[in-house]
Amino acid sequence: MLRRLIRLTTFAILFIAGQAHSVVLSELKDIAVGEPDARIEALNKAVANADDKTAAFLQALSDDAVKVAGEILVVVKDGKGFDPVSGASMPVPEGAEDVMLNNRLRGELDSALAALKLFSKDDKTRIAAIKQLQSDADESKLPLIEKAFAAEPNAQIKEQLGMVRAAALLNSADKTKRLEVAKLLGTSTQANTKTVLLARLQIETEPDVKSALQNTLRQVEASLAWGDRLGALFSGISLGSILLLVALGLAITYGLMGVINMAHGELMMVGAYATYVVQGLFQKYLPGAFDWYLLASVPVAFMASALMGAALERSVIRYLYGRPLETLLATWGISLMLMQLVRTLFGAQNVGVENPSWMSGGVQVLGNLSLPYNRLVIIAFAAFVLLSVAWLISKTRLGLFVRGVTQNRAMASCMGVNTARIDTYAFALGSGIAGLAGCALSQVGNVGPDLGQGYIVDSFMVVVLGGVGQLAGTVYAAMGLGILNKFLEGWAGAVLAKIAVLVIIIIFIQKRPQGIFAMKGRSAEA
Repeated sequence: MLRRLIRLTTFAILFIAGQAHSVVLSELKDIAVGEPDARIEALNKAVANADDKTAAFLQALSDDAVKVAGEILVVVKDGKGFDPVSGASMPVPEGAEDVMLNNRLRGELDSALAALKLFSKDDKTRIAAIKQLQSDADESKLPLIEKAFAAEPNAQIKEQLGMVRAAALLNSADKTKRLEVAKLLGTSTQANTKTVLLARLQIETEPDVKSALQNTLRQVEASLAWGDRLGALFSGISLGSILLLVALGLAITYGLMGVINMAHGELMMVGAYATYVVQGLFQKYLPGAFDWYLLASVPVAFMASALMGAALERSVIRYLYGRPLETLLATWGISLMLMQLVRTLFGAQNVGVENPSWMSGGVQVLGNLSLPYNRLVIIAFAAFVLLSVAWLISKTRLGLFVRGVTQNRAMASCMGVNTARIDTYAFALGSGIAGLAGCALSQVGNVGPDLGQGYIVDSFMVVVLGGVGQLAGTVYAAMGLGILNKFLEGWAGAVLAKIAVLVIIIIFIQKRPQGIFAMKGRSAEA
């Protein structure tokens, strides 16, 4: 409602401040009243030479803010009337009725408004208008499109507008123009071009034009196919990076420590809710620095999940080492408790976590391929976490102790290593990485009490497939499963893709139980 009032206020200002124009009441009435065909013809004539007042009237018409009483038209805003020609205040006549718009008229009106937005000073507004016009441009709007094409300063937008111009000519009554445009559209990489060509093919009667359209359609489909393939590859890498973040912590708690932690997903959920809390604090106390809340959320999410993991290890897990089935049952019960705790504190509904402004939008690579910034950031973040964990495990004193305790606990204890403390540190590290995964997931999906349930099975599959305790195997398995899953989705659908991936994993494990990378040395025989 507020948005509508703001828009109507803008239109009222345009009525009052607009310069004199040749538009007369009879022209506006022809758009508002009469048979649909006549109204559409009047609309197209008005759009070809529209000024601010005409544009404001059309927008008010689209917003159902125009009433008619006999020969009188009035634009109504907050119960007050405005003359559509002069912009002066006027009373709303008694018995005035709303101007009726059927679906066809409303579609034509939306298309006309999009054409008028081609002259906006905002690049995003012009791009949105071009996308809308790509599917319903016709020759009646060609003068306006030509005018916008000549005045467009942005080369990239001008290229897109040229395709809209071609699509409008494709509906021309002139056969020669249709043939020329059919050849021109073959270079298009826009997904909407395919829709335009298919629509024209259904009504085209000239054999030579139809043949040219079919050849163009094949060229466009070939171009779009590359965009679809690259899009599937990027989606697979994106999914793989998320699986990698989720599975990295599990590679430590399960791969190195042998604990089947069914609460790993809930530790990830703790990290996501920690991000939500930090967002709320920034919104309340530091609204000017809101774009930096995510950077502050990363250490908070890690520490929240790490402390929860340390408490879990000291209170429960430490008594269950060497008994994996009992760790499974115990952590499953803990996962239920954590979910209920979150429901009690934050409610059962999902909470909203916003992207910072620098993570909004994306990179337009092809006409049908856009790479969202939030996905690109998560891929880079997953790589950073992976390198940090690899360095920590292989190059630091803590990593040496963790490897020593997991390979030979008795010998490490004889060498003076406090094995109980190292167990706590290792479990806290794995839990903290789960918290980082939750922080990342909050930027691409819903945050709710059931967040972890959707990833726990996939994360175990990644760890087992990659090879228990092998970070390199975890990377290969996560990326492989992500890419394979996305390509199979495009071929067989989401459900069948999941089933196919599971069957492939089962067959692989049957043939190679140790996973992609087998553990070497004495620890493999223990």
